Amino acid sequence: MRHAFWVVGIFIALAAAPNARAADQPTTPQAHIRGLWLTTDYPATAVRAGESASLKLKLQNNDLPPAPVALGADGVPQGWKATILGGGVPVTAAMPATNESVNLTLRVDIPANAGAGTREITLHAKTPFASASLPIDLTIGQDLPAQLGIKAKLPSLRGTPTTSFEYQFTVTNQSDKDVVVKLAAAAPQGFQTTFTEAYGTQELSSIPIEAGKDKDLKIKVTPPPAVAAGDYPVAVQASADGAAAETKVDMQITGQAKLRLTGDGDRLSAQAEAGSATPITLVVSNDGSAPATDIALSSSPPSDWKVEFQPATIPQLAPKQKVNVQALLTPSSKAVAGDYMTTFRANAEGGSDATSADFRITVATSTLWGIVGVVLIAIALLVAVGAVARFGRR
Repeated sequence: MRHAFWVVGIFIALAAAPNARAADQPTTPQAHIRGLWLTTDYPATAVRAGESASLKLKLQNNDLPPAPVALGADGVPQGWKATILGGGVPVTAAMPATNESVNLTLRVDIPANAGAGTREITLHAKTPFASASLPIDLTIGQDLPAQLGIKAKLPSLRGTPTTSFEYQFTVTNQSDKDVVVKLAAAAPQGFQTTFTEAYGTQELSSIPIEAGKDKDLKIKVTPPPAVAAGDYPVAVQASADGAAAETKVDMQITGQAKLRLTGDGDRLSAQAEAGSATPITLVVSNDGSAPATDIALSSSPPSDWKVEFQPATIPQLAPKQKVNVQALLTPSSKAVAGDYMTTFRANAEGGSDATSADFRITVATSTLWGIVGVVLIAIALLVAVGAVARFGRR
């Protein structure tokens, strides 16, 4: 019975052996294609009468020894001109190294009177060892209408009325010919807009864009100083040859306080007496679009002068609101008569807004000192008269 198992095992092993050898044998690789190849990405394309068309070509050498490859074109219609370019200059031969390629360009100049239809031009590449040909179909038909695309990178920005909002956007020429694109913007009244290239400073009103290409541009939007807080849209527009594209950008303008300081009735002058306290009425107003908080009053008077404010601080000043403040000004008792400058200031919390005003203060001497002077002069006269009367009789 055990011998029977051995016989069965040997039979299974012999049956499996051929399959095992077949699995171990490597597969035969696909044969490498040897020869000369002339290719292009677009062997059939549309062209326009009166213009030049350029097609990119590639000359490939597969496993052939390097040798000059003669280049030529057949089937060029009468009045047309076909030129093969290499490195931007006309060439009649090329020499790619073994298993290397050379980039070429076929330029076709088409006369303006060329009729509609399809023409076939055949390119040839020949060496002593091999040759290649490439048929190219050029179709003249109606021009495609111009088409533009426009897209903003960051279409929504946030800032204050003093912010200059700058938006980068891309305009794409999606047509088959070069165009000059006109730029425009529809902004709210009072907003200023200017166009520049994305990394330039020269202002633009239009810009040329090649067929199938795009341009990175920038629009700068400056709001008016007294604009109220809110959202403001701006439509950025591009147009060329009857085509138009538009994208919208948005400004989120937050409120900002704007303090103003002046005298009562907008007067910036006052009169005072040396050594005496004189009240001066100041008017603090908020011409901005947001409340101003914790407004502190201060001054820069001449030396030895004193200034006190009533009140010294304003807790809050709403937009378009104004408050009267009394500045109690005391010139130095030694101040001589004349004009002096004193600066009053109002500063909001955190220095977010500040304003100042220069006042001309006319100082007069005290009336009491005038009276004392008159009395002294009178006494001096009396003494003089008495002396003359006494000593004159002698």
